[in-house]
Amino acid sequence: MEAANKTRVPEFILLGLSEEVLLQSLLFGVFLSMYLVTFTGNLLIIVAIITVPHLHTPMYFFLCNLSFTDICFTSTTIPKMLLNIHTQKKVITYEACLSQMYFYNLFGGLDSFLLTVMAYDRFVAICHPLHYIVMMNPKFCGILLLASWLLSALVALLQDLMLLQLSFCTDLEIPHFFCELNQVIRLACSDTFLNDVVMYFATGIIGSIPITGIFFSYCKIITSILRISSANGKYKAFSTCGSHLSVVSLFYGTGFGVYLSSAATENSRDNAIASVMYTVVTPMLNPFIYGLRNRDIKQALEKLLN
Repeated sequence: MEAANKTRVPEFILLGLSEEVLLQSLLFGVFLSMYLVTFTGNLLIIVAIITVPHLHTPMYFFLCNLSFTDICFTSTTIPKMLLNIHTQKKVITYEACLSQMYFYNLFGGLDSFLLTVMAYDRFVAICHPLHYIVMMNPKFCGILLLASWLLSALVALLQDLMLLQLSFCTDLEIPHFFCELNQVIRLACSDTFLNDVVMYFATGIIGSIPITGIFFSYCKIITSILRISSANGKYKAFSTCGSHLSVVSLFYGTGFGVYLSSAATENSRDNAIASVMYTVVTPMLNPFIYGLRNRDIKQALEKLLN
């Protein structure tokens, strides 16, 4: 009798963060709270930027899109996880798994590109202040946003199309709380060499290019700030970058932390726990960083809440 291998499978099993029955209620409460905080915090940022006229600038235009992306990023994984815990079911269909991976990669990549675009915006504002309005005009900002969407969508689509070529065995358990690309590829019975190549290629585009752009922008920014004679001028110039630099450090710091932890250990469950920092905690903290460190956002939020 032939082994049960096939390209399309009816469903995968998401093992989640823990199989302990007593922990399920705790996990449900914690992740529901984190999701609501993430959704509410980022939504408040979006509403504040839209409703306050003096925040209609390129910097806050990109921040508004970053908040929207963070909402979508967490919404691709957490609701399904909460539903599985609530219903005590761990299954996810093949089609739903592909969709989840596509949108996870799409919004994860978009997060990375938006942070790069925001770094470029700060570079122009500090290094070329007299030309800022001309260089960062609405049309150019729209082009940067569209390019970020298109590149993220194409990379995510490429990875999903490569998965369609794989055949899967009968062991379809994913030791994660969502369909993580690397974990799904490991379940394949067919040759995954091309999938690995595409995955590393996508990582290079989504990770290396944005990091290089951000690093270059901040090298130029720091050089320009050091040329300012007054300490007050240096502080004012750097304070405009403080919130963005904090978010960049948190985003890439947790991302590299997950990557290093997965390389250091073969325990997939530990990797899943580590990825919570990247997929849930970072989007949740972004509104707090901008709300506490950015005076304009803080004032807009106070006005909105009052």
